[in-house]
Amino acid sequence: MIGNRWLVTLALLLAQMAPAVYAQEPSARDLVDRIDTLLWGKTLQGEFEMTIATPRWQRTLTLRAWMERPTRSLVRILAPAKERGIGSLRIGAEMWNFIPKVERTIKIPPSMMLQPWMGSDFTNDDLVKQSSAVDDYTQRILRTETAAGAPTYVVEAVPKPDAAVVWGKILYWVRKADFMPLKQEYYSERGELIRVLSYSEVRPLGGRTMPTKWEMRPHDKPGNVTTIVVKSALYDQAVEAEVFTQRNLQQP
Repeated sequence: MIGNRWLVTLALLLAQMAPAVYAQEPSARDLVDRIDTLLWGKTLQGEFEMTIATPRWQRTLTLRAWMERPTRSLVRILAPAKERGIGSLRIGAEMWNFIPKVERTIKIPPSMMLQPWMGSDFTNDDLVKQSSAVDDYTQRILRTETAAGAPTYVVEAVPKPDAAVVWGKILYWVRKADFMPLKQEYYSERGELIRVLSYSEVRPLGGRTMPTKWEMRPHDKPGNVTTIVVKSALYDQAVEAEVFTQRNLQQP
């Protein structure tokens, strides 16, 4: 009788523990949301260094960004001097570029969101974050594997039928131990690999531990790479509404 009671008690304890263990396993959507929140937060004010390199030339830009997700963002070039003041503003689905040398504001149509931003391997959409990796895609965990010497989730994100995106799918490599992003691969609608984004140099910044070096490599252009280094970041603090106006865009 005592033995049976012990078995019943053990079974009840295991039944109570099972949901807790299961809850520790994140969903695919949760993994992508964690990455999105880690890198961008609800709001972001930061300074970045972008280096664009090809086999023939290289140049470096210093950028300042303000983002209030998911609706508004502003990115402005601080250096070099000849490009200082160039900016990109997004409000909802609309985007404008300001060119101070000619004092002209150019509206960017939706068809141009995947064009290179300032000749880099990042697109207009990458910089102003119009599309949402969480809301515009459906995610699933494909498998687990070892990457960078650690157990890693491989997550597939495919666009929802009504989403205004052009990637056929995105694959994410996310470290299991701390949900740190390691790599993303972007594919066309035909399933062709277009580019690879790698994350490195994880360190404390802006009140969180995050990768501070992002490298984008186009698959069809060997030797080309655009590197973004996060120099400073302030997360989840209110941004004045005046920042996200055409008037501010035109007053660098």
